[in-house]
Amino acid sequence: MNTLKITFITLLFIFSSENILSNNKTNKDRKLFFPNIDDYQTLISDLHQHTVFSDGLVWPSIRVDEAIYDGVDVISMTEHLEYQPHLEDIPHLDRNRAYHLTKRYADNFNSNIENENKLVVLNGQEITRSMPPGHINAVFIEDANTLLHDDSLSGILEANKQKAFLFWNHPAWSAQRSDGIARLDEFHNFLISNNYLHGIEVVNEIYYSEEAFQIALDNNLTIMGNSDVHGLIDWTFEIPKYGHRPVTLIFSKSKKLSDIKNALFDGRTVVYYNDLLIGKEANLKPLIEKSIEVSIMGKVNQGYSEDGESSILSIEIKNNCSADLILENFTNFTFEKNADIFTIKGLDSITLRAKVGDKKMSKFLKFKILNALIEPKKYLEVEFPTGI
Repeated sequence: MNTLKITFITLLFIFSSENILSNNKTNKDRKLFFPNIDDYQTLISDLHQHTVFSDGLVWPSIRVDEAIYDGVDVISMTEHLEYQPHLEDIPHLDRNRAYHLTKRYADNFNSNIENENKLVVLNGQEITRSMPPGHINAVFIEDANTLLHDDSLSGILEANKQKAFLFWNHPAWSAQRSDGIARLDEFHNFLISNNYLHGIEVVNEIYYSEEAFQIALDNNLTIMGNSDVHGLIDWTFEIPKYGHRPVTLIFSKSKKLSDIKNALFDGRTVVYYNDLLIGKEANLKPLIEKSIEVSIMGKVNQGYSEDGESSILSIEIKNNCSADLILENFTNFTFEKNADIFTIKGLDSITLRAKVGDKKMSKFLKFKILNALIEPKKYLEVEFPTGI
């Protein structure tokens, strides 16, 4: 056996061993899942991505493959209109080219699967300006070429003329806000007051902006979170180490473009970022209520007991979403094997032993979800029926 063959077999063994070991480390799948809520489908989206058709490092087909691996439902290649560093190597007169290539590749995938699993591709662009207004994404555009202008406002007006959905990208980006604080300038107030700006990224890549979240709440802007990926998703967000890309969950009537667009304009979104869920209470509460399922399993069998029948109840709580959920107990009893704060892993369950004593089990269990933000520093409180 020659040296080359030995080296190949050795590398193959190492790779296979690492995969086997990694699969045993956790039951967390890279494919994201969040349950539907009443009246709406929960669509997972990433509407801020780049390819070699601006300053990204991959071909558009890679973005489709990554989305399929991650269970993402809706994507957009939002290339920089004004910044095209690869133009000498990849000349393209049509600024819609990345969209057409992405959609063509996605259509090939979609032709072999059921409708509910099809990948939706939106035509989008990033209007790339200095601050103010900074960088603004426009999705659901008709023609990217007509958005390219010398001044900051004309492209935004043209995108609105095409009835696009526009959101402000990375408003706390330190390259444009040296203190890392998102704030509104006069230009932004003008855009918001005239309904030219419809959303804002509270999460961009690996960054969360509490100030941007407050701006969204104060101005009724749609809450967005996206990867803004330029390289590989797996490298940027450490997928092999069980990381995940930030995504925007869109609560839509269906996967039709018109329904997705209406959901974004209506502000029906929640952001998932580093196991943190961020959104307006009206959107986040029904998602958590569908994600957590409580079952009273009955009294714990203690075996021989000197002072009578056990009054310890077994309670199973299932987590039906990909996010790990951190709960704080607000009921009037404690647990035998857990503190008042505990975590339920994504798509997993936990069994609690509630020391009820002579207290009557209530019809609801009350918890605060310590990684579900409805305002900066304010966490969602939810009651779950016990079935009693």
